[in-house]
Amino acid sequence: MLPRPDARTLRLTALLLLAGTLGGALAAWAHVPMPWMIGSLAASALAVLLFQDGALKSYVFPNRLRITFIALIGVMIGTQAGPELLRDLRAVPVALVAILVFTVVAHAGNTLIFRRLGGYDRATAFFSGTPGGLLESIALGESSGADVRILTLQQFLRIIMVVTLVPAAISIWIGAPVGSAAGVSMNGGVPPQLKDFVLMGAAAAAGLALARVVKIPAGHIIGPLLITAVLSLAGLIELHLPFWPIAVAQVVVGTSLGLRFLGITAAHVRKGIVLSILSVLFMLGLGAALSVLLARVTGMEVMQLILSFAPGGVTEMSLIALSLAVNPALVSLFHVLRILMTVGVLMVAARRLGYAR
Repeated sequence: MLPRPDARTLRLTALLLLAGTLGGALAAWAHVPMPWMIGSLAASALAVLLFQDGALKSYVFPNRLRITFIALIGVMIGTQAGPELLRDLRAVPVALVAILVFTVVAHAGNTLIFRRLGGYDRATAFFSGTPGGLLESIALGESSGADVRILTLQQFLRIIMVVTLVPAAISIWIGAPVGSAAGVSMNGGVPPQLKDFVLMGAAAAAGLALARVVKIPAGHIIGPLLITAVLSLAGLIELHLPFWPIAVAQVVVGTSLGLRFLGITAAHVRKGIVLSILSVLFMLGLGAALSVLLARVTGMEVMQLILSFAPGGVTEMSLIALSLAVNPALVSLFHVLRILMTVGVLMVAARRLGYAR
């Protein structure tokens, strides 16, 4: 059971979410890509900069709240499952080869960047360079003597940088802001009813229960996604949801991401950001090249594949895919496969290189 937050935590959480909402609204007004997530992320990061030694000292964002909205995101993605998902699943065996190539090359390149340019010790550079498996990388890195502060910073910066750069790059490519204030309606013009929100909550609860029983990566989003996708494909459920639940979910996820900077010094952040930009640009370039190649082999959409290879978090990249309506269920599946592949390669490589204890 997750601990219940105290009154102070609830007050600070409400204020941070309000600041995140204002940041999202400002970003939407400025036509920033994925405004509700990026704007709220920027607002909470600014709050950390100003108040981490004061009001936010020892503050921890309620994980129960984040998990709840991640589950709702999973439901929203699951509602997008259709016949095209089954068609694209045929390309998964070929995609697995590309994911393996991406995982090995990205990890090796990142390790060189953090070791040669960042000056990190071997263990810290090695575990900071994984293109996924955040929790597993931190746990294995800690047991192998890596600097956990630096390792945690670089892993979270990877996600934050991808979440920031990918929507901006796609917006430039398509000539319009991704996930703008206009949003992408999921209701097909049908007004949402109370039963839609009841079904959404029920599917989220059932998915979280499944995640507790079946231990899978990113289970809090994948469990609800799987249940909703199966029910949608079977024609047993059809949800009509407006855009605002997506915006609210983006604010919660973005606010919690910005708070990851709590307790980290400005010097570490400055150095980490520079290294993270180099690392992420390298991985995005590698992912884009593999996406173009895989699209020619499988006939899948390049945009969908780019989002599938982008090494952000499952939740964050799925939200971007949801805003673009490019088969977010398949993007989520690819990210789970990437994480599984990354963890597998990491454990084998760590043992071969003498890091595993």
